[in-house]
Amino acid sequence: MNFPGGGAGGFPGAGGFPSAGGSGSSATPPMPMPQGDPNLQNLMESCYAKTVMSGGAGFALGGVFGMFMASMAYDTPYHSPQTGTPGQPAIPGIKPPVDISTLPLRKQLAHGFKDMGARSWSTAKNFGQVGALFSGIECGIEGLRAKNDLANGVAAGCLTGGILARNGGPQAAAIGCAGFAAFSAAIDAWMRMPKDED
Repeated sequence: MNFPGGGAGGFPGAGGFPSAGGSGSSATPPMPMPQGDPNLQNLMESCYAKTVMSGGAGFALGGVFGMFMASMAYDTPYHSPQTGTPGQPAIPGIKPPVDISTLPLRKQLAHGFKDMGARSWSTAKNFGQVGALFSGIECGIEGLRAKNDLANGVAAGCLTGGILARNGGPQAAAIGCAGFAAFSAAIDAWMRMPKDED
């Protein structure tokens, strides 16, 4: 059966597949794959685009991760221990903590969603920052070295870890550098391993 505009086998570009009752030999060449715009391809391979895409992907992943972690958290302000005389505020003008289970369901849900949104936003920002920073540094190092190897990821990991931990002082920056470089080396080595094709 042939469809209008179809190649061999009745489907567009399906060269080499036998049609119903056919022998499988066809003179119709396969359809060529469309080539993208070279300017768009160059833009997508630039360090700017890689940085933005990595930051966006990190932001999205961090948002989902933060939402998941917030749903598992039990350390809400309503569960903190009460200080002072029961029923009386410990500090004048400040209400004592309230157990969340004593609130109406609507307020419990509102508090839960507000807390989930705040945690999700915070985690999304952090993941986005790490993704953009690492990707931008790695792309810059790769451009300077004109090589694509494991050393780029290790150096980018070290710089990223050091930058993220810079407010903790030199020791924290060194630990951040070493930790992020080791993690980056492990992930990069695993990604570069040959895949088993059975």
